[in-house]
Amino acid sequence: MTRATSPTTSAHDLGGASAVTASVVVGTTALSFADVIAVARHNARVTLDPASLTEVAATRTIIDALAADTEPHYGISTGFGALATTFITPDRRAQLQASLVRSHAAGSGPEVEREVVRALMLLRLGTLMTGRTGVRPATAETYAAVLNAQITPVVHEYGSLGCSGDLAPLAHCALVVMGEGQARDATGTLVSGGEALAAAGITPVVLAEKEGLALINGTDGMLGMLVLALDDLARLLVTADIAAAMSVEALLGTDAVFAADLQQLRPQLGQADSAANLRRLLHGSSLLASHAGPEDVSVQDAYSLRCAPQVHGAARDTAAHAALVAGRELDSAIDNPVVTVDGRVMSNGNFHGAPLGYVLDFLAIASADVASMSERRTDRHLDASRSKGLPPFLAHEVGVDSGLMIAQYTAAGIVSELKRLAAPASVDSIPSSAMQEDHVSMGWHAARKLRRSLDGLGRVLAIEIMTAARSLDLRAPLTPAAATGAVRDLVRTVAAGPGHDRFLSPEIEGVVHLVASGAVRAAAGADLA
Repeated sequence: MTRATSPTTSAHDLGGASAVTASVVVGTTALSFADVIAVARHNARVTLDPASLTEVAATRTIIDALAADTEPHYGISTGFGALATTFITPDRRAQLQASLVRSHAAGSGPEVEREVVRALMLLRLGTLMTGRTGVRPATAETYAAVLNAQITPVVHEYGSLGCSGDLAPLAHCALVVMGEGQARDATGTLVSGGEALAAAGITPVVLAEKEGLALINGTDGMLGMLVLALDDLARLLVTADIAAAMSVEALLGTDAVFAADLQQLRPQLGQADSAANLRRLLHGSSLLASHAGPEDVSVQDAYSLRCAPQVHGAARDTAAHAALVAGRELDSAIDNPVVTVDGRVMSNGNFHGAPLGYVLDFLAIASADVASMSERRTDRHLDASRSKGLPPFLAHEVGVDSGLMIAQYTAAGIVSELKRLAAPASVDSIPSSAMQEDHVSMGWHAARKLRRSLDGLGRVLAIEIMTAARSLDLRAPLTPAAATGAVRDLVRTVAAGPGHDRFLSPEIEGVVHLVASGAVRAAAGADLA
């Protein structure tokens, strides 16, 4: 039996998202992509479905009955992992659960971003509310209260092997729910977990049998980062089409290769979407019209221009597959042991992060390749032998000025880093827990490097857009299409046009912000897929 699902969301539906949900209901119905984004990024409040709380309470009675049994039951009256055969007497079980959380909160390194922590807490709450974990309703209610108070447990970069799920990150969150550990309050101030709860009027949880395990056994960290990444990537892939369109115009390329009938000869879905975007973006361009027809001496454009839909489209299709996997995971109740619908308490391996680890790695490959193609287009603008009449490096006074030469170096350096980040984490495995956990997913690490990769992709695209905007200015009096011209005008609000050399870094960062905020996509028009 699966959870009741909300409408399916594909990667194409995610980017740049629409209206922000003010409140998210958590219950037996699976959380949606939009729910995760709303809570993680926009501080939407969480409410618990009363009917689901009733199911949570009913399941708890099963755990209470097993706790009273003289026979050992894993996670209820035994130790954990390699100590699963050790029976724990009733008077030591509260200590057992607290000790589990304390010992597993062993992360190290920089703090993980606030949005990631909020996403993983929401997703863990979602599993608690399925009624399959055996926690008490009060524990789920406390989790919701912590989210609504905008308390963010301090979670560290290192600690998860992605099996049994994201143990250390989730343990740091559970520790704060217990009134221990460290957290950031709503203002971002670092306080103790106890201080954060007290200030918000939240009573710390004293964990009962099974609850420690239920709070830390899950793929919530890697899943949260996957959903966030899909939201980012959908926006970035549209931005990549915008950047490519600006480059095609400014480099006097052709849009003929993007024709719908040519795309239909190879019916890849993402490719068709990308090509349609390029046709819309370039519609009405006087720059393209200026050299169209028999007088055009260009036989074929370079691959970085001509094959943009094929590469951007393949990335879209990869994201669509990742969204399918993420949607299934949102529809999951991951814990070990789990309380089945018919009341059995069963050990299982559903916490293994392989399904997520694989697609997180796939996306890092796609991100690196899209960035690589973008950097090649940037380089063409700067090379006088290939730019069809533009000055070397788009310099104002050749020889005195260097123009955008070093901006391309920056893009190249980022692309080199993205190629290293494309090396898969999910093929690695380091045994742990005295060989009980002898194969792990490294899904958390795949997610962490994907976040860095997408940041790099946004920066590479921003440099191409900034470069193409200067090239478009240098093609005057010929004018770009309405959509690309609007993006060029937006760039001019943070980066000046052609002229003598100046301090470039702030201008690059300004365009990076326009890309990250969705302003570039918005300027180009709302009808892009």
